Amino acid sequence: MGFVSTRDASHVTDAAGAVLRGLAPDGGLFVPQEIPAFTAEEIAAMAGEPYNAIAARVLERFLPGFDHGELAGFAEAAYSGFDDPAVTPLHALGGGLWTLELFHGPTCAFKDLALQMLPYLLAASVKKCGEDHTVAILVATSGDTGKAALAGFSDVPGTKIGVFYPDGGVSDIQRAQMVTQEGANVQVLGVRGNFDDAQTGVKQIFSDGALSERLRRRGIVLSSANSINWGRLAPQIAYYYAAYAQLLTAGAVRMGERIDFTVPTGNFGDILAGYYAKRSGLPVERLICASNANNVLTDFLRTGVYDKNRPFLLTMSPSMDILVSSNLERLLYLVGGSDAQTAAWMEQLRAAGRYDVGAALRDRIAAEGFAAYCADEAQTAQTIRETWAERGYLADPHTAVGLCAAAQHRRRTGDDRPCVVLSTASPFKFAGSMLSSLGQPAAGDGFAALRALSAFSGQDVPAPLAGLEDKPERFCGVVAPAAMSESMEKWLVE
Repeated sequence: MGFVSTRDASHVTDAAGAVLRGLAPDGGLFVPQEIPAFTAEEIAAMAGEPYNAIAARVLERFLPGFDHGELAGFAEAAYSGFDDPAVTPLHALGGGLWTLELFHGPTCAFKDLALQMLPYLLAASVKKCGEDHTVAILVATSGDTGKAALAGFSDVPGTKIGVFYPDGGVSDIQRAQMVTQEGANVQVLGVRGNFDDAQTGVKQIFSDGALSERLRRRGIVLSSANSINWGRLAPQIAYYYAAYAQLLTAGAVRMGERIDFTVPTGNFGDILAGYYAKRSGLPVERLICASNANNVLTDFLRTGVYDKNRPFLLTMSPSMDILVSSNLERLLYLVGGSDAQTAAWMEQLRAAGRYDVGAALRDRIAAEGFAAYCADEAQTAQTIRETWAERGYLADPHTAVGLCAAAQHRRRTGDDRPCVVLSTASPFKFAGSMLSSLGQPAAGDGFAALRALSAFSGQDVPAPLAGLEDKPERFCGVVAPAAMSESMEKWLVE
């Protein structure tokens, strides 16, 4: 099985090439030519298995050319530092509703599930591709990806890792996690603008052929740790299987019983991983796309029109403050089936900020099981309050968006099938927003809010966050979007 570009299927590579390159030469995203299939017996056999074993099983199918033994070793190393033995534990909220907690890794966010694995996949890909260059990982982050990538690649031999984040567009804790990062091979820069500005700048760096050639002459090749990289997306498919396996083990579902997943998402990668899980055999009925007030995905899935020409809103769920959802391109290719048409839509998005896929494709996407809802700031805060008051559960703002979307879907449709809401971050990463949503007084900066939320809830501050306040800031630089390429090239070659 090879991998092709969403914009030109004549660009073909293998799994290692897709991981190493990150982005296709034409600016498209790599997708597998075929989607593997798991049988009901294979899925049932995952019940009771540790997360590492499930991850290796899933990745072996989605990364052909990587053998089971090496993937099992990678998974063991990647997930050994998580603070829960289940790695991604389910938490029952009652009424057929669960949260899948994806924040038990070293940076307290779901990105750890992929970005603790990616360095191993990338190092193996370098060898499989016969490369001897330094691999420079470039990342645009809306808050969580940056720290997770920095933590994963810090001081990894043969790599450099550069992260761009929107200045003023991440939480105090998210910023502190990034700018205090240790490691001789790391760089962090703020961008004067929003996440879309940072993401566009990184894509422009990748598509700059002259820059790539200059770097290659210096012994450097570029790659990505954003979910545009297949090696970042594939590990996320595993936790959908792990969630179903836990439900089977607990006797909450019977093998073959279909369930819903509700996914708070901005860049569409997390929910796209769920779609690959569904297409490969996992018994999933609905994939409910949960957006915050930046509801461009909700509008698209309901109307077929993608239009980023709208105000960019800063919300209490900053990791979802995105108006250009890169991974939607993969869904358009998968369901629409045309690389030329996908390329045309992406050009329309670049030139005019919008495209219309038409009613027929919109309906086909809906028929694949997608539904879409959004939650504004008031609804998010209300969900945080009610979830704590009624269930004794601290749901971070992103998780609260997901819980609100799940509730909207159930009210609208009357569905009562089991539903798993992906809980994407620790509530302590957004302690200030949590306190205000819970009706508690403001506590000063992010670190004072950490202590106040701990005192209010009776829960300990997660260890990775507890020591941040005393760490010195290493990176204070902020650049304009137009200066991103020059700044990063200067750092890479110095």
